[in-house]
Amino acid sequence: MSKTILIAGASRGLGRIWAEAFLKRGDRVAATARNIDSLNELVEQYGNAIVPIALDVHDREACFAAVDKAKKELGRIDVLVNNAGYGLQGAIEDTSEQEARNQFETNFFGSLWLLQAIVPVMRDQKGGHIVQVSSFLGVITLPTLGLYNASKFAIEGLCETLASEVKPFGIKVSLVEPNAYATEFWGGSSYVQTTHTETYVPVLEGFKAGLKPEYIGKPEATVDALLQLVDTENPPLRLLLGKVALYLVKQNYQNRMKQWEDWNEVAVAAHGH
Repeated sequence: MSKTILIAGASRGLGRIWAEAFLKRGDRVAATARNIDSLNELVEQYGNAIVPIALDVHDREACFAAVDKAKKELGRIDVLVNNAGYGLQGAIEDTSEQEARNQFETNFFGSLWLLQAIVPVMRDQKGGHIVQVSSFLGVITLPTLGLYNASKFAIEGLCETLASEVKPFGIKVSLVEPNAYATEFWGGSSYVQTTHTETYVPVLEGFKAGLKPEYIGKPEATVDALLQLVDTENPPLRLLLGKVALYLVKQNYQNRMKQWEDWNEVAVAAHGH
């Protein structure tokens, strides 16, 4: 059975690949992009199966209008793939106020506005599936991506809470957590800070040196995983993508548990009774 999909951030990268995969298998897709000209090839190929919607996710009212348009055009929205975002690269100390605010405006608030817009639609339908694109850097961190890490950690907390709130309405929530992929995250979808102090040059160089080619996944390889996710009756709250993610996350969480347990006597004594 074909599905109706609203996918935000469909102009390039994983969003574009996923939008095309949905269309190719016969789903109807409302696709948002800042500039809908970037969707012309998909429109030419798939015609009325795709509904292009111009959207700047910074604009809360525009997010609600985009969801409303998608609902009118598609009749219902089975799945939201909330994918808009970019990466800010640079040391935390070097981050300007505007750079920090811009990162959260897109990655956190842009996602929040679409979530707030879609929930009433899915609640009225008595069901739906929200797929929020996060990152494995929403559960662990890497140096020189501090504000990006923080925005994805915020998304994780937001969506885990949302899942518990909307479960009674038949709405499912999944966080997709890719490791590094060969997308424009490292190019057009990233922003390198304008200020770089010499202090952090070794940290930056060390991070780049550790990012080996075999650690970076092929974007096209994610298609089957995403289609399985939206088709399964009981989707997971979290889905890591890539062969590196689980290893690094597991290592990190084992270290966390050890530290918590090592300090548990202190923690219990702090309870007071």
